[in-house]
Amino acid sequence: MVRKLFDLINREVIGLHQAAFLLGFFALSSQVLALFRDRFLAHIFGAGIELDIYYAAFRIPDFIFITVASLVSVSIIVPFLIDRIKAGKEEARYFIQQVFTFFFGAIIIVSAIVFLLAPHILSIIFPGFHGADHEMLVLMTRIMLLSPIFLGISNLLGSISQTHQRFFLYALSPVMYNLGIISGIVFLVPLLGVPGVALGVVVGAFLHMLIHVPFVIKKGLLPSLTLKYDLSIISSVAKLSIPRTLTLSTTHILLIVFISIASLMVEGSITVFSFSFNLQSVVLSIVGVSYSLAVFPTLAKYFSEGDSDRFWRYVINSAQHIIFWSVPAAVIFIVLRAQIVRVVLGTGQFDWEATQLTAAALALFSVSVVFQGLILLFVRSYYAMGKTILPLGVNFVSVISSIIAAFILIVAFDRSDLFRYFMEALLRVEGLEGTKVLMLPLAFSIGMTLNGLIFWIFLERSHRGFLYPVFVTLSQVFASAVIGGAATYVTLGIYSLFVELETLLAVMMQGFLAGAVGVSINVLVLILLENKEMEVVIQTLKHRFHKTSVIGPGPTDVNR
Repeated sequence: MVRKLFDLINREVIGLHQAAFLLGFFALSSQVLALFRDRFLAHIFGAGIELDIYYAAFRIPDFIFITVASLVSVSIIVPFLIDRIKAGKEEARYFIQQVFTFFFGAIIIVSAIVFLLAPHILSIIFPGFHGADHEMLVLMTRIMLLSPIFLGISNLLGSISQTHQRFFLYALSPVMYNLGIISGIVFLVPLLGVPGVALGVVVGAFLHMLIHVPFVIKKGLLPSLTLKYDLSIISSVAKLSIPRTLTLSTTHILLIVFISIASLMVEGSITVFSFSFNLQSVVLSIVGVSYSLAVFPTLAKYFSEGDSDRFWRYVINSAQHIIFWSVPAAVIFIVLRAQIVRVVLGTGQFDWEATQLTAAALALFSVSVVFQGLILLFVRSYYAMGKTILPLGVNFVSVISSIIAAFILIVAFDRSDLFRYFMEALLRVEGLEGTKVLMLPLAFSIGMTLNGLIFWIFLERSHRGFLYPVFVTLSQVFASAVIGGAATYVTLGIYSLFVELETLLAVMMQGFLAGAVGVSINVLVLILLENKEMEVVIQTLKHRFHKTSVIGPGPTDVNR
C-alpha cells in the first residue's frame, strides 16, 4: 500500500485538461483545508483585534517570499535546469548549488534586516496598531519571517520536481502547508494564544518544503552551500526573475495598502477583508491557477518551436475553460454568499454582524474572480513569449487604479449619504458598523477588471481572432450562469418557506440544494446551447486520470 502511494505521488502526468483537473483536485483539497483553517480561526478569535494583527503580520513575510524567493521560482529555474540536466547531472548540481547559495544568503540578509527594523517598518505600514497591539504585531511578524525561507527552498526543490514532471509533489505542497497551519491552531493556540497561529505558519512552510526532499535526494540534486560564486549564473537568472518579481509584487503591494487602510477602520475590518479574500480565492486557486499552470509548459514549447497556430489555440482554449468554470462559480458565490460564510465561518466568536459584512465583501470580490483567473493565464502567455515588461506595466496600472478607486470610494462613502445608503442596501448590510471596509473589495474588483480588459485588448492586437471565440464562450456561459443563478435564488426562497434556518445543518442543506439546482440548470442550458467546453469536460471526465498522459515541460519551457 505504501509503495503504491509513493508510485502514485511520483507518477508523471500528460495532457492539458487532465493536468488541470489533477492540479484542480489538489487545489480543491488545499482550499478545503484552508476553509477549515479559517473556520477554526473564526471560531476561536472572531472578527477582532487578534486576527487583525495576525493578517497584518502575515503580509511582510509574504511579500519577502514573493520578492526575494522569486529568484528560485519554478517559472525561472525550470528552463535553466532542463538545459543543465541535458548537459549532465554534475552540471545540474552545480547550477542548483549556485542558485541556492545566492538565494539563501539574500533571504537571510533581508529577513535579518526586517527582523531588526520591524517595529519601525510596521508602525509606518500599519498605523492603526498601537501599544500592546503593535508589540504583538512585531512579535508575530518576526516569527513568520522563517516561512519565506522554507517556502523559497521549497520553490527550488519544486523546480526540480517539475523538471521531472512530478505534478503530484507540486500539488501536494499547499496541502501540507495548510495542514501545518491547522496544527498550529489546534495544538499551539491553546498554549500560546494567537502567536501559535504564526508558529503554525512556519510549520506549514517547513512541510511545504519537506514534501519535495525525498524525491530530490533520490535524484541526487539536493542543494548545498558553496563559497565560490558564479556571477554569470546568478546574473542570467536575475535578469529573468526581476521583471517577474516586480509583476508579482504589484498585487501584494495592493493588499498591503488595503490592509494598511483597513487598520485605520473599526476593529475587525482587516479580518473581514482577509476572510472574504480567502473565500473568493477558492475559485481562483481551483480554476485560474490550475489551468494557467497546466498550460504554461505547452505554450512555451509551441512558441519556442515557432508554432504560433497551436500556441494561440491553447491560449484561447485555456481562456475559454477558465471562463467556463469561473463564471458560474462567481454567480453561485454571489447568490449563496450568506450561506457560504455562515457554513464556513459562522461559529463561536464569529457573530452575525461579521458574517453579513464578510458575505457582502465576498460578493464584491467575486465580481472580478473571472478576470483574476484570466490574468494569470494572460501573464503566463506573455512569459511564454519571453515578454515580461508588458505584464508589469499592465499590473502596475491596475494597482494604481485600485488604490485611486479605493480613496475615491471611501471619500464618497464618508461624505455622501445617498451613496452609502445605496451600497448598504444593495449588499443588505444596513445599520451595521464598519461597512466602510466594503469599499476595499469593490476597489480591488475594479482594478482587476480593468487589468483583464487591458490584457484582452493587447492579446487581440497580438493575434487577430483571439477576441471572438472567447467572447462566444463568455456569452454562452454568462447566459447559462445567470439562469442557473436565478434558479438558485428561487430555490433559496422556496426552501426557507418550509425549513427554519436556525441550525448549521439547515443552512448547509439550503445552500447545497439551491446550489445543486442552479448548477444542474446551468449544465442543462450549456448542453442545449451545444457549448464546446461542456463537451470537452464530459469527454475528459470519461477517462481515468492515471491512464492519461500529461504534457511535461520541454527543454525551453518556463513554468509560472
